[in-house]
Amino acid sequence: MKFSSFHIIIVLCLLHCEFLCAQQEEYSKYYYIRRNYEVFSENDFRALPFIRKYIAEAKKDKDYDKLYQGYADGVEFSADRTEKLKFADSTIIAAKLSRKQTLISSAYLEKGVVYYFHFKKYQLALNEFLIAVQYAPNDTDPYYQNRLNYLIGVVKSYIGYYDEALPIFIKTRNHFASELKKQQDPNILYDSRRGNYNSLHQMAICYRNMGKFSLADSIVSIGLTEIGSTREHRQESGYFMKEKGISEFRKKEFSTAIASLIASSVALSKINDFSWLAVNYSYLGKSYLELGDEPHALRNFEKVDSIFQKHGFIVPDVRDTYELLIDHYKANNGIEKQLYYTNQLLKVDSVLFRDFNYLSKKISKEYDTRLLKEDKKRLEDKSIRDRVAQWGLGTVAVTFAATMLFYKRREKRIRKKYDVLEQKIKARDSTNMAIKIEEKQDGNKLEIDPKIVEEILHKLQDFENKGGFRENGITQHKLADKFDTNHFYLSQIVNEYKGMNFTKYLIDLRIKYITDKLYNDPEYRKYKIETLAEECGMGSRNHFSKLFKEINGIGPAEFIKRRLHDINMEQNLTIETVI
Repeated sequence: MKFSSFHIIIVLCLLHCEFLCAQQEEYSKYYYIRRNYEVFSENDFRALPFIRKYIAEAKKDKDYDKLYQGYADGVEFSADRTEKLKFADSTIIAAKLSRKQTLISSAYLEKGVVYYFHFKKYQLALNEFLIAVQYAPNDTDPYYQNRLNYLIGVVKSYIGYYDEALPIFIKTRNHFASELKKQQDPNILYDSRRGNYNSLHQMAICYRNMGKFSLADSIVSIGLTEIGSTREHRQESGYFMKEKGISEFRKKEFSTAIASLIASSVALSKINDFSWLAVNYSYLGKSYLELGDEPHALRNFEKVDSIFQKHGFIVPDVRDTYELLIDHYKANNGIEKQLYYTNQLLKVDSVLFRDFNYLSKKISKEYDTRLLKEDKKRLEDKSIRDRVAQWGLGTVAVTFAATMLFYKRREKRIRKKYDVLEQKIKARDSTNMAIKIEEKQDGNKLEIDPKIVEEILHKLQDFENKGGFRENGITQHKLADKFDTNHFYLSQIVNEYKGMNFTKYLIDLRIKYITDKLYNDPEYRKYKIETLAEECGMGSRNHFSKLFKEINGIGPAEFIKRRLHDINMEQNLTIETVI
């Protein structure tokens, strides 16, 4: 039997339709399962039986994209944070089986979000976010890229790197705000609005912690105005009300601060954001205390401690809560309560020292740990119930005393080295900081034309005076090319007239330059170590710090600390003299 072209086309169309129907039937299976739970709210555990069915089907079909989706839904709808973390781990496995970088990146991001929001394990979260960055393709969706950048910014802000976090939030805010001007799907617009508000909130936090209060207040005002009375962004409104309350407390508007902080707490309680709730309770307690309402103040302070007990998590903003509780019970002779909160403060400090190494100096300034230890010992002697702990506390006290002795001796050594270095700097200042060519008294021993020697020496002088040594990547060969000479001549002349090889000569110039800048220029003392390294031509922070210490006897951070201390002492002395 012969088939015409028409018959062949009909058969092919029927086969194609059969294939499409089979494919559609396969996809509809997942669609109908998911339809049972996608209407539920986040953290609604009723979705889990359907999700497990979805996952089982995906495993059976070895459809790793669907398997990823099932585990991702488990993260979203599970009400238990430990279960969320297990789902997140499974999401990563499914994503890797799919071999799709986009899914792998997204899986690590979502695990980071679980650590960040539900556990407040910020360092673990940052690790996951950084892995997500590595897997993110170059053509990553802009929304995803900005969400990822935002989350990394949040972690940077949390660990105190506000100057690094702020530009990230400005960039993400600009992106999300621009997306709101486009004709988009309602879900995309909703996500963009959240991204916009959350970026503004984090900008306000950065500005507040950087002491730029007027900018922080204006950001909060923008956020509250844009949200208005809409109920779908109640969570974001709660964040802005928190910042508003903190601002009002700073301005001593305690009654309005209480109203703002209570409004914020109502919103944040619904999502159990216990880290910001603790901040709210702390400022509520301080506001009530300022108004003379001790009972309400104590109740809010106790809520801060309750969160710390439950989650083992604390932010530096609320540390002074424990100091206020200790002071209160000390004044009212509440020995047991005073001992309890002293113990809690020591635990708080251990958490902060563990998770926030950068805060160690701040903690010692805010509360004298030595006095805290002495108070603890005195309270233990008065407390019959806690006599068993006396031996342990004695050990802690001895350890602390030994540590204090070590730091005292270290402080003395550093002070001596700083004083020697300061004399060198002043000596350089008296010669206008120019590094003069050392004239040889016994004549030129080099087998080089004296005219060439003189020419290169003058070029070296110009190189020093104009800061040519600050150029990153400068080498002996490159400098010789700039001088229109050969590197052998340059090497010999530097060795003979500078008394060191070229590498040492370059390092010496760079470290002396940046040391003098740190001593004389207040702007340089605000720079981070990475920036100081770049300013003098070095690319590595660690290499710079090591060389700074080798040449000067103390590290750059210690040098800045001593210089600031001396300036403050001089200013105080001047004020006292005027008075």
